Amino acid sequence: MIDKVQAQRFELKYLVTEEVARAMRDFVRPYLVTDEFASLSPTLSYPNHSLYLDSPDFQLYWDVVNGNTNRYKLRLRYYDEDPASPIFFEIKRRSGSAILKQRGAVKRPFVAALLGGQLPELHHLVSSNPKQLMALQDFCRLMQQNSAVPRTHVAYQREAWVSSADNSVRVTFDREIRINPQFEPVLTTTMEHPVMPWGAEVVLELKFTRRFPRWFSEMVQMFHVMQCGVAKYAEGVAMLGEDRLNPLDHHLERADLMERFIRQHRKPRSDHESVTDNNALLWTTS
Repeated sequence: MIDKVQAQRFELKYLVTEEVARAMRDFVRPYLVTDEFASLSPTLSYPNHSLYLDSPDFQLYWDVVNGNTNRYKLRLRYYDEDPASPIFFEIKRRSGSAILKQRGAVKRPFVAALLGGQLPELHHLVSSNPKQLMALQDFCRLMQQNSAVPRTHVAYQREAWVSSADNSVRVTFDREIRINPQFEPVLTTTMEHPVMPWGAEVVLELKFTRRFPRWFSEMVQMFHVMQCGVAKYAEGVAMLGEDRLNPLDHHLERADLMERFIRQHRKPRSDHESVTDNNALLWTTS
């Protein structure tokens, strides 16, 4: 598997109307092509899901609110409920004005164990790339360091355009951004009564790894859009409230959360079923 993620980049964010987003799509066409997933869809978009983790005192959320220049988010990125699809354990860091991303593609049967504190191993990953193992190790270290547990499920439809040669430039339009409380590590694509921080507005992101493309500036000026802060996880926490995003008893630690999840979803298994098979069953019940 080849991971085409931009490991280090700069990004600018804007809120635009659907009408402006469609006009910008026409502006972008001469410069970029749809990414491999958007090109398969008649709507040029595909679902994007993230399970965000945070500490008991929401330290990662408050780092965003306070504008800390060096901060990070912990999230699991996924696109469907297919048991064969990987789950990306991601660390998204901000260092000054730069965005740095590390991620490892994990096989679904191992997700529950890793979130429960099991040490990462190479066979947990889809790829044998040592960089992905290092990313997974860093994720688990930060998760343990912060006693981080699931807090929110963020979902949206993404339309993505990329430079055909080297993926150094990327433009995305995110629509229907929805956010739900999520206390247990269930990788579901369904949501009940989510909040929609930006309603029908579209989040535009301009991403580049080297120089700011001149045509980015031309597009921004042509459509009179203003750069703004758009943090999906932080906005979701602000709308939902920290009290609502704590477990029901407000005092459960990581081990209690994991044990409650396993107890609720455990299925009887025969003697010949392996632990791995049982984990796979756990993660397909959502």
